[in-house]
Amino acid sequence: MAGLSAEQEAMVALFQRHVAAELAGDLDTTMATMTDDPHLHNVPSMVGGAGRDGVRAFYRNHLVGKFFPPDVKMTDVSRTVGVNQVVDELVISFTHTMVIDWLLPGVAPTGKPVEMAVAVIVGFKDGKISHEHIYWDQASVLVQIGLLNPANLPVCGAEGARRVLNPKLPPRKM
Repeated sequence: MAGLSAEQEAMVALFQRHVAAELAGDLDTTMATMTDDPHLHNVPSMVGGAGRDGVRAFYRNHLVGKFFPPDVKMTDVSRTVGVNQVVDELVISFTHTMVIDWLLPGVAPTGKPVEMAVAVIVGFKDGKISHEHIYWDQASVLVQIGLLNPANLPVCGAEGARRVLNPKLPPRKM
């Protein structure tokens, strides 16, 4: 990773290990990447956990190994690496074929395709992940699965995420 310090490279590598463990369903490895007092906050759905026990319970019950349906595709858009945090911007696409509690708590699978732009802010302390703050446009997701009618509202569907990937796509008409 050209231009990064050894410490920054270590943060990126640790976060990549953390995400790989989440996707693989490996709770122990996921937690081993984190400090003794981490927190996780999914901002739009306001779910997550605080403290080691709270984060572990959230991961065990709602995320690790239950992250996304099998057809998930993650497209990296950008990464910013600071002194003690990494910010990843990505577009995630999948078909809503399973319960995804962290994203849509209480919503049964709709079978509909979803494309969402996501920003993940990952903090580090003493060589481990101290927190994750995850942001996405929940209105866009709700439009795509049919739970929010975009008529007369300043919201969009998949086109918002598509425009992140291709800024030459036309903006909304004003």
